[in-house]
Formats: sequence, structure tokens, C-alpha cells
Amino acid sequence: MFTTRSGRPIEPRNLYRSFLRIAASADLPQIRLHDTRHGCASLLFAAGVAPRTVMEILGHSQIAVTMNVYTHVSDGDRREAMGHMDRLLRRRR
Repeated sequence: MFTTRSGRPIEPRNLYRSFLRIAASADLPQIRLHDTRHGCASLLFAAGVAPRTVMEILGHSQIAVTMNVYTHVSDGDRREAMGHMDRLLRRRR
């Protein structure tokens, strides 16, 4: 929940307009505000934060929602995983 300076809830459209204005001033692509939750989860996960902690931060009641819907594996993580597999298979030859 976001509030105004007086503590009243911000109108969702006003929040989104502010979000778009800030993103544009930072030369960021236009995305939905909700997509920032996905980015937050993915960045926390990539930083090594425990999935249960990420779940709590996002306010999910089930870890499956956090892991299946909100976290995304980066190309770098995929390459790193395949590098591990490559090294393991080379040892066996």
C-alpha cells in the first residue's frame, strides 16, 4: 500500500503515472508496476536470499507461488549451471 503525504491511500492510476515518470527519467523501459514484484523476486533470488525470505517479503502464503510465478532464471545463471554440468561430465571421461 502506498500513501500520500497525509497518509491517505494513493489512487492507483496516480501511482502508476508517477512510476512511469520516474522510470522514464531513469531511461528505463516502460513496464507494468506489478512486474517490479517479479524483478524484485528474481534479484533477491539471484543474490542468494533464501526462497522463504523472498516469499515473506512479497507476502505470499505459499512458497510455490514465489518460486513458480515470481522468480525467473537469468541467462547468466543458466550458463553457469551448464558450465557446472560440463565440468562434471569432463571429469568422468
